[in-house]
Amino acid sequence: MKTRKINFKFKSMIMLMAAVIVLAACKKDDDDNPAPVNPVEDKNIVETAMADAQFSILVEAVTKAGLADALQADGPFTVFAPTNDAFNALFGQLGVSGVSDLTAEQLAPILLYHVVSGKVMSSDVSSGYIPSLNTTAPGNNSVLILADVSKGVQLNGGSNVIAADVEASNGVIHVIDKVLLPPDVVDMAINNKSFSILVEAVVKAGLVDALKADGPFTIFAPTNTAFDALFADLGVGGIADLTADQLTPILLYHVVSGNVRAEDVGSGMVPTLNPDAMLSIEVSQSGVRINESADVVATDVQGTNGVIHVIDKVLLP
Repeated sequence: MKTRKINFKFKSMIMLMAAVIVLAACKKDDDDNPAPVNPVEDKNIVETAMADAQFSILVEAVTKAGLADALQADGPFTVFAPTNDAFNALFGQLGVSGVSDLTAEQLAPILLYHVVSGKVMSSDVSSGYIPSLNTTAPGNNSVLILADVSKGVQLNGGSNVIAADVEASNGVIHVIDKVLLPPDVVDMAINNKSFSILVEAVVKAGLVDALKADGPFTIFAPTNTAFDALFADLGVGGIADLTADQLTPILLYHVVSGNVRAEDVGSGMVPTLNPDAMLSIEVSQSGVRINESADVVATDVQGTNGVIHVIDKVLLP
């Protein structure tokens, strides 16, 4: 019995020593191969982009524009990040060879147009307008991005989110396949399918270049539904049945000089770009009505050279 007791103690000691050796070996292995750090906690948005080869042109542009420090701040920010392929397509469109052919002053407003304040995950994006950090619009207002989530997430009618929710320590990145250019009021209308008839009319009347000028302009923009009602009243099939001479005074009657935001609209008579006609505007608790017939149904769609207010009826001089 005595011998067995000694052997039991001896075996127990050997097992304990083995366990200590195994634990020590495990600790050394952990020291040599530390657990990976969560990239969300480790890298900010700029560092995350730098670590991904598909964003090398974006990083080059951000650096040249002097925005790297700003995008490494606390934020949080949401960045719609164009890939290298997206930038190369833009360079072809602009007729330049790359970032080296663009100035910091040209790049900054484009890049800031891809950034939104706050951390907006893809599940939080809804159809509608989103203010960007581009505040080059008149009055230092934010130029808006139009999001459409009916089929995935699409921006401004043509740029698709192809990868979402790349988290960083100070925000999130969504990858897009086309560079977003800050839109003027014409581009704003083109990007929104609800204004396709208005765009058709502006093109036929030859007013595109005029409305792409510096302005600023305030446009009371009728929807497609409003134009369809007008066509029914006139007994015509559409824009094709109207001449440029007929369309021009009607369209100019929807444009006011200046960047007049909703908060600045007041009751009274307002001159338009149609020199022969003025608008009658009535502001009440129920909203804004024009010429006692058209209601403003959405406001402050801000572009680089003016602002759009959406109306539900075409205004006739």
